[in-house]
Amino acid sequence: PLKYYGNNTCSTRSLLECCQRGGVKHFIFSSTAAVYGIPDGGLATESATLQPINPYGMSKLMSEFMLKDLSAASDLRSVVLRYFNVAGCDPEGKIGQSTLKATLLVKVACEAAVGKRSHLSIFGTDYPTHDGTGVRDYIHVSDLADAHVKSLDYLRKGGESQVMNCGYGHGYSVRGVIETTKRVTSVNFPVREEPRRAGDPPSLVASVDRIHSILDWTPQYDDLEVIVKTAYEWEKKLAEKRRSMAS
Repeated sequence: PLKYYGNNTCSTRSLLECCQRGGVKHFIFSSTAAVYGIPDGGLATESATLQPINPYGMSKLMSEFMLKDLSAASDLRSVVLRYFNVAGCDPEGKIGQSTLKATLLVKVACEAAVGKRSHLSIFGTDYPTHDGTGVRDYIHVSDLADAHVKSLDYLRKGGESQVMNCGYGHGYSVRGVIETTKRVTSVNFPVREEPRRAGDPPSLVASVDRIHSILDWTPQYDDLEVIVKTAYEWEKKLAEKRRSMAS
């Protein structure tokens, strides 16, 4: 847990100090849906009580507090974007996620589909959801990038500091993502059922009214199959690169 506080909280403090010395007026902060903990009904609104249940969420929330205090005491204006589950890759295949030890479901499922993993694990099958597995709101990375651009434009036009969710406003279960990945890739990779992991909420879906109304943000990739397809194409490219390096 100390790594989260070092990488997130302490690093954010150092960055904000540099911004203050350099006269930076606009700041976009990458936060997380984990600051909500377990929201009532699974739907997270920006005004909800913030009760993170894991160190990652707490480290990000502390960063939000620092940014809020600095904005109140200076002329810095900011937009805090609370990411939900970011997935997918550049539709043109020019760039993608190359994490050595991936944990995000869509990427892990695509790694299983290309044979990088022997199986995929479902952590928890007894949640109070429609199929017993956790439900999450998945957002394509390209739509998230667009939200960043629109946030900066908003601040440059004189907008006040804001906190906004970045998601699509609807969720998919772990089983649903796995089934979609198998259908898109035509690969029936092995799946294992494991116990729940500590700190995983049953359901976490974004309320997106604020980001739509303030930024006039319109997602272009709000389709789970599209998200999985772009992620899978990237994983195939990485797999081919690994094969060529091994030969």
